[in-house]
Parts: sequence; C-alpha cells; structure tokens
Amino acid sequence: MHLSGRLAAAIEVIVDVTDRHRPVNGALSDWGKAHRFAGSSDRAAIGNIVYDIMRQRALLAAMMGSDTPRALVLACAVRLMNITVEELAELCVSKHGPGELTPAETEALSSGASADASPDIQANIPDWLMPSFKKAFGGEAVRQGEALSVRAPVDIRANLLKTTRDKLLGQLSKFDAMEAPFAPDAIRIEVPEGLKRTPNLEAEPSFQRGAFEIQDAASQIAARMCAVEAGQQVADICAGAGGKTLALASAMGNKGQIHAWDADKNRLKPIIARLNRAGVHNVQVIPADEPEKLDDIAGRMDRVLVDAPCSGSGSWRRKPDAKWRLTPESLINRGDDQRAVLARAAPLVKPGGRLVYVTCSLLPEENTDQIDAFLTSNTEFSILPYADVWRECLPGDPPASSDGSTDTLLLSPADHNVDGFFIAVMQRQG
Repeated sequence: MHLSGRLAAAIEVIVDVTDRHRPVNGALSDWGKAHRFAGSSDRAAIGNIVYDIMRQRALLAAMMGSDTPRALVLACAVRLMNITVEELAELCVSKHGPGELTPAETEALSSGASADASPDIQANIPDWLMPSFKKAFGGEAVRQGEALSVRAPVDIRANLLKTTRDKLLGQLSKFDAMEAPFAPDAIRIEVPEGLKRTPNLEAEPSFQRGAFEIQDAASQIAARMCAVEAGQQVADICAGAGGKTLALASAMGNKGQIHAWDADKNRLKPIIARLNRAGVHNVQVIPADEPEKLDDIAGRMDRVLVDAPCSGSGSWRRKPDAKWRLTPESLINRGDDQRAVLARAAPLVKPGGRLVYVTCSLLPEENTDQIDAFLTSNTEFSILPYADVWRECLPGDPPASSDGSTDTLLLSPADHNVDGFFIAVMQRQG
C-alpha cells in the first residue's frame, strides 16, 4: 500500500473506534481481516498511525478545530509524521487517498497547534482528569501528560530460572537490545522509527523456551519490591495472566510457595501455560470461582501482593485509547474494587509479614488516597518507606517518587522512563 492508502485506512479504523466505541486493537484486527491484500508492514504502519493519534488526540483535534477521524489523521500526517501540507495535499488526491483537502483543512494544517492551548490539551488527557494530575504532580502535570503521549519501548524480563540477562542481551543483539533502567533483570528494545513495526519477540526461540517474558521495567520493579525470599509463603491475589507471579517465582528460585488467584477467570486463563513455559514449579493456582480457598491461608503469608484493578493510566503510552474511554463513574467503580481487594488481602498477611499494594495508575484516587484510607481503618498495618525497601531488594540508589512522597513510590514515564506505577509496602505488626 502507498502512504495515501494507509492514511485512508487509518480514517476507516478510527471511524470504527469512535462510532462503535471499540478498542483500537479490535478495530485494527477486523480491518486487517477485511482487507487481506494489506501486508504485515501495511498493517503495522496503519496501527502506528492510529495509536499515535490516540496518544495525542486532544492536541490534534485542537489543531484542526475538529475531532473527526479525517481531521485527526490529517493533523497526524503533518504534526507527527512530518509531512508538509503541500505533500499531504498531493497524497490526498492520489489513488486510494482520503480525498482533496478543503480550504479550511489547509488553513488549519498550515497554522499548526496553538501555543496557548489549555493544560489538558497540552497534556493530551481528558479535561476532567486535570485536577487529579495537578494533585499528583503540581506544576509538572502537563509534562507528565506529555510523556504519556509518545510511544513506549518494549521491555522484557530475563527468567533467571533459565538464563541470565547477559546471555539474553547477546541473543537479542540483532534488535539493539540494551539494559533497561532500575530493574536488574530488565532488557529494553527501543521504539522503531517512523512507521516501522516493533519486533515480534514472541516468535523468538528464546521466548519459546521460556527464557524471558515481556514485562515493563516498572512492573518488574513492583515485583522486586515485594522483597520475596526463597522458601517464603506468598500470595498474589490479583494474579491476572501471571506476569508478576512469574517474576516472584524467578526471584524465589522456585523455592517456597506462591498462591495465585484472580477473580476473573478469563484473565487468569493464560497463567498455566506461562508457568509451564517458564519452568515454574512453586505456584499453586487457585481457581477464580473458589475464593474460599484463600481462607485456608489466612494469617500465614509472608508477602501478599495486590496488583489492584485500576484505570491503567500509567500504561497510556501502550493503550492510549483507554484514556478516552475512562469516565468519572468507572474511576469510582475502580475505587470500590480496590477497597474490596485490600479488605480481602489484609487477613492473609501473617504478623510481621508485608502487604504490597500496586497499581499501574498515576491517579491519587487509586493510589495514595486508597492507602491513606486503608491505614486509617487497619491500624495493625504501617507503611514502610519505599527507599528502605528498595535498598533491600534493588541495586543502586532509590529514585525520587514522582509525586514527592517519601513513603510510597510513584514511577512515571516522564521521570523514570518506565510505565507509570504506584507501589506501597505495608507491614503487619508482629
């Protein structure tokens, strides 16, 4: 496909996303099935265009004075793909192009983005979330939003049960693999330029052998800050597909026991295959519909990890359409879910044990507000300053938290070049 056809295809996909309120990945998949002539490079390029638009939708719409799919794609071509207005005009009228530019479109594209756009538009976040960003980041709110509006690299975790990071770096050198920040087992492959596709790492023999998992460095840090040791009893009660469960098992050297449970059986479904591929033997998976089995381990766990359901705002670089689907009502509902899972998790912790609360969110409603409320109601728990925990289980000096806290750690793309993650470590009195 020529670039003109790719731009027209991106408009089709965004129409499907906006009119039918669909996730981008589903709309892209269906477009590909309906257009078999499009090669893998075409599908990757169209996907990059659509995701880039979702990342910067507010700014692109402000530039055009319109948020129609066509307006967003045209603005993306000029602002993000560095195509001149003259070149775009030719592409639009070429075969399979999106059609001739109107005088109003030409004027908007030539004028560019306004320098006096409101903070939420500069940050590319929904306007109703700006107070939350300001509460978390103060005068840095726009910078934090801007960092969420660009593509993210691919991070992987070396599975120490089967390999080392150094060996993997050699095996993946063809992708210019490098060490990722902070996490000692993390490897990073940077964002490809332009419309090039990200390497299909799951097709690599080393992945098939279980030598690594795809996992952002921030998620790896969260697992590390559980400070698990070989032989301990650990519960991961929002285990999902098992990413952090696998990281915990690797850190424990397959010794001790991890009890993995999730209320959603569909999220939990992939965990068995992943455990087998990784060579993990110390995980007991509790079926989603048997939560009563958690009662059998009450008061016995050295560590309990709560990877709480959340808005996912810290991962908006990877799932940018999610920020435009988030509503005030869904944020409230997530808060209810978080309180419920904390209430379920707390009784599992033994005296002297630790409860680790994690979200992939940057919003204080899901992070510090939840911890403050939990500690007020559960006086047998106290916060452990994150820097002290970091020194127990991670190399190097602990970084500053993005929200200025010394108790809990908030990682962000802007400050740490990783996904947004919140980590609070609490200890039960012995």
